Amino acid sequence: MTVSTVASASRAEDDRGEVARGCFVYAVVRAGMPEARDAPAGLDDVPLRLVVEGDVAAVVNDVLLDRPPGRRADLMAYQRVLDHLAAQGPVVPVQFGSMLLDDDDVRDGVLGPDEPRLVALLDDLEGRSQYQLRATYVPGVPLTEILSLDPTVAALREQTKDRSELESHADRVELGRRVAAAMEDLRAFDADVLLDAVLPFVVDHVIVLGTDLEGLATFSLLVDDERVAELEAQLEELAEAVHERIRLALTGPSAPFDFVGGA
Repeated sequence: MTVSTVASASRAEDDRGEVARGCFVYAVVRAGMPEARDAPAGLDDVPLRLVVEGDVAAVVNDVLLDRPPGRRADLMAYQRVLDHLAAQGPVVPVQFGSMLLDDDDVRDGVLGPDEPRLVALLDDLEGRSQYQLRATYVPGVPLTEILSLDPTVAALREQTKDRSELESHADRVELGRRVAAAMEDLRAFDADVLLDAVLPFVVDHVIVLGTDLEGLATFSLLVDDERVAELEAQLEELAEAVHERIRLALTGPSAPFDFVGGA
């Protein structure tokens, strides 16, 4: 579950007219996770602390409510905290930029209403991490393959090559349509082949197909920690087998951003 909450601007000042502070929320962890307190400092280099409710706790730090939101340094601090937490145990990331007024708001808005579901999520994520597999085509390969497989596309390309855009406009539109459709089919086929190769080693997956001539797909993979070495070995063999057409890059582990929304 991804939580998104924002503090009310009407509470930006306290009763003395001074700028008030709120709770920036990073993630939900088990209430008994002491390593959360040892995470790197969060936004504005302020130490982290836990807001506990039953068996779960929100990892927060105190920041000014009227501070400029969404700076690059903030995003980097947020990511550092989550990377640390994910290395220590199961974690449910809270959407970047989530701000609540105080600890009571955190308990009422994040923890209390969803405690059973959060506990179930943390149980499900125990001993697992997210990895990201990015697959891209070797430049020029997709178009070469499409031209060799579709005579109509090849003919249209020849017809438009030496003509002005104005006089070949209709042919260029048709060429673009056919190449785009062929790319969709090619991506879908290659993504299925890659997915079949990694499925035995993963618990869950999310695929986002590419959108340009070199983008094939990005696979978010939820992997049991004990099977990471097997996955890496499989991908090394796969990368060697497809290297003339496709490049593969695996990154992680990271917090399971893509596997907490549907539980």
